[in-house]
Amino acid sequence: MIGIDLGTTNSVIAFWHGETAHVIPDAGGRRLTPSVVGVDEDGSILVGEAARQRLITHPDATVAAFKRRMGTTSTVQLAPGMVFRAEELSALVLKKLLSDASNHLGHPVDRCVVSVPAYFNDTQRKATRDAAKIAGIDAFLINEPTAAAIAYGVHTRIDQQKIAIVDLGGGTLDISILEFFDGVMEVHATAGDNWLGGEDFDSVIVQATLEKLNLDEKKLTTHQRSAIRASAQRAKHALSTGHSTNVSITLDPGKSSSTRETSLTRAEFEERCKPLLHRVQRTLERALKDARLGTTAVNQVILVGGSTRMPIIRNLVGRLFGQLPLTHLNPDEIVGMGAAVQAAMRDNDAALEDFVLTDVCPYTLGVEVAVETSSGGYEQGHFMPIIERNSPVPVSRVETINPISRTQKQLLCKVYQGESRLTANNVLLGSIEVDVPLLAKDRSVDVRFTFDNEGLLEVTTEVKANTTRKSLLINNSGKTLSDAQIREKMEKLENLKIHPKDRQEHRTAVVRAERLYEENLGDNRTVIADGLRKFEAVLASQDTNAAEAARKEFMTFLDQFDQDVFR
Repeated sequence: MIGIDLGTTNSVIAFWHGETAHVIPDAGGRRLTPSVVGVDEDGSILVGEAARQRLITHPDATVAAFKRRMGTTSTVQLAPGMVFRAEELSALVLKKLLSDASNHLGHPVDRCVVSVPAYFNDTQRKATRDAAKIAGIDAFLINEPTAAAIAYGVHTRIDQQKIAIVDLGGGTLDISILEFFDGVMEVHATAGDNWLGGEDFDSVIVQATLEKLNLDEKKLTTHQRSAIRASAQRAKHALSTGHSTNVSITLDPGKSSSTRETSLTRAEFEERCKPLLHRVQRTLERALKDARLGTTAVNQVILVGGSTRMPIIRNLVGRLFGQLPLTHLNPDEIVGMGAAVQAAMRDNDAALEDFVLTDVCPYTLGVEVAVETSSGGYEQGHFMPIIERNSPVPVSRVETINPISRTQKQLLCKVYQGESRLTANNVLLGSIEVDVPLLAKDRSVDVRFTFDNEGLLEVTTEVKANTTRKSLLINNSGKTLSDAQIREKMEKLENLKIHPKDRQEHRTAVVRAERLYEENLGDNRTVIADGLRKFEAVLASQDTNAAEAARKEFMTFLDQFDQDVFR
């Protein structure tokens, strides 16, 4: 059994032998396999380094960073009649890795542990498993920061410590707070951003270059855009060791005079990256808050992922925690090595028999309910959490729901995943129709959620009046919104705004409340949601004076929840 880090930029494959994990190189001796797929002129598929070399010369026939599309229905066409989904592209990378492993080990491989971002939702995890199936292998999943922590725990024998894992790769950011004690590694909390990684820091340099050279990206060819992004990547690496660098683009490869060049300093790069760094910090704050820890309680900070080599990331993390982070294990390889350790644990390797791992549910799971309004009616589309994020798994919890009216014959139990108080902003996983007896004295229904270590969610409903039960097993099969649906929802919200002159102030208050709802748990969520509903009710009255007074009162109310964990 082997371990695989299926990364956004690069992938790694490793196996456990003796008392350590070993990275398997490809035929050329390279320990990192670029997660890139292309099609050659003769129609043959290129994977890895060969495909990466063609990103600039043949950008229309080559694709990278497709991990960000996992779990979506989007496709990419690399040649006439050759259209791929992200699962298929990932499967091609996996097949390349499996071939390298078989050649190295001398026998076929049919089982593996594949790492995924801790903040991957059920749809993305299902897509990763599907990619492994397409590649012809059965895969177990492990969260990337958890894999990194396992590797450090095994290789450095750390114990009795609380650890913060900061995993910033090419496409995703994951934060995990863990504790090692008595041969047990317990995950206390995870947080992440699936749209923040090295690619976004590359984009900062791309935009800076376009501005400095007075170029319109929309007018550039695909080849020119690929060339400037490649130059931006080189500049990012140069700024990790130097204080300035040059960024260039050749508008016409046939003319040397068409090369345009500008310079970029590390200070300017860091200034432009402040919005991205703020997102990193907010993710750290959320993980620590969920773990109920301050920065001083963390004994060690471990950096994972190639993007943590950037000085701005190391400085940010070091400043926030007041300590130098650990970097002595290769940040590009550590996740793959940890996946190999987990694979050995599943194979009951004697050297790891005393090592125990506990994990958490990364997302809140719950059902849609209607809430009573101040006018006496009911408003649909509200989210009632049943298993809140960062609950240790396996976990099983039950809540009771009731019909709205005495004439209601059925309850539609719609299961959602997410952190928003409104189900429209969360991910629908499935639903159960429950028949409710009209004449029963007690017409309530118990809804039990059970979430296991493999990411399987079982939803069971039981009608109290007659003990009738129904079950739904959700095997990572959620759906996501399409780009068209997102645009439609944004346009709808824009059209609903009534007071343009007050929009900024009132919208800021609502957004702040939504953020605090997502960052808090339990009773705090209920209080914040109630306060937000009351504020929104005042806004709906279109009374300008009342809305202004309510906003000031509401902002004061929110202040008590907005505590900065780094103070």
